[in-house]
Amino acid sequence: MFFVGGILIGGFIAVQFLSNGEPVQIAESTTAQLTALGVKDFSGLMPEDIFGVSQIFTLRGLIFLVFGGFMVGFGTRYAGGCTSGHAIMGLSTLQLPSLIATISFMIGGFVSTWVLLPLIFKLVA
Repeated sequence: MFFVGGILIGGFIAVQFLSNGEPVQIAESTTAQLTALGVKDFSGLMPEDIFGVSQIFTLRGLIFLVFGGFMVGFGTRYAGGCTSGHAIMGLSTLQLPSLIATISFMIGGFVSTWVLLPLIFKLVA
């Protein structure tokens, strides 16, 4: 409960005292690529066209939330730990399985970004 309370208090402090109210700066090349995929709203921390509440009950939302969550859970279980555990702790202790897992996480991220994300946007418009 202290952990959850700390998250709430830290979030409140960050919003009230540490944020300057400026919109998040996104690189023009990233904005152009996302606009080409159909993302239009860049006003928040995450694009509303992908992660907004209105997207939860759409096919795209189902793919991102349910299938994506399943894949994260499966990958974490299959790799024997999460990305942070392998990349920070495992690599710092020179563990070969952590090196393999971290490389696999990176390859999976690149494939997801450059292959799966555009495919999902084209198939589920």
